[in-house]
Amino acid sequence: MKHVHSGKVRDLYETDDGLLLMVASDRISAFDHVLEPGIPDKGAILTQLSLWWFDQLGDIVPNHIVARGDEARSVVCRPLTMVQVECVARGYLTGGGLAEYRESGTVSGVRLPEGLQDGSRLPEPIFTPSTKAPVGQHDEPISYERVVAQVGEKPADELRRITLAVYARGAEIARERGIIVADTKIELGWDSDGVLTLGDEVLTPDSSRFWPADAWQPGRPQPSFDKQFVRDWLLSPESGWDKASGTPPPRLPDDIVERTRERYLEAYERITGAPFSG
Repeated sequence: MKHVHSGKVRDLYETDDGLLLMVASDRISAFDHVLEPGIPDKGAILTQLSLWWFDQLGDIVPNHIVARGDEARSVVCRPLTMVQVECVARGYLTGGGLAEYRESGTVSGVRLPEGLQDGSRLPEPIFTPSTKAPVGQHDEPISYERVVAQVGEKPADELRRITLAVYARGAEIARERGIIVADTKIELGWDSDGVLTLGDEVLTPDSSRFWPADAWQPGRPQPSFDKQFVRDWLLSPESGWDKASGTPPPRLPDDIVERTRERYLEAYERITGAPFSG
């Protein structure tokens, strides 16, 4: 098969019949760097969790899956013309959204109430799109009006509607299993008939922030089932890394790798209610 593209995590290959084989690696990225080493089983966990979620979201938006691949980390999918916008929904304030809120009182141009803290639940989920930057560059928040200017009014409205609907369904299901979905990012593209279609991954620990509901406490960073654990270690004195230095992050220690794997695994098993088989 012809190699088409490699992202931070996934590799794409074109099949003889014009479909795509998407393979999720064990690579993990943070702060626009791909880290070493990878997280064992991560690619398979992301793929299998995405497949589970695609089944839960079928009445909201079609997806690109044609068949499961020969390995747990691979799927065969239809090619899409991807929308050049990162579609993000937030139900809670944290991360980059919190930083923007502290500066301007807004997130992607959406005005929020005063007095919100790290981890605060928003009055209602909001659509907070960002640019889709190349590998090694950082996505930047953009307003809904800029999305309209980029793709047109009707497509922009559909992007917002689908993103918020996916978040609402995901947050509802996860909450029943003791997990808060603080925010999530989805990838959408047009299929050959011009229908907006869900691609890549959905509601995974790589594309979302998952918090244990019984430990949620606004006003502080939340414990998580996602790669925020790795980000926190990189920013800690223990790593010895200065994010502003321009140097690559250090190699992840064995215990950080294993504890990260445990978090991804627990997210999968709590959400799906099934053991991970690899």
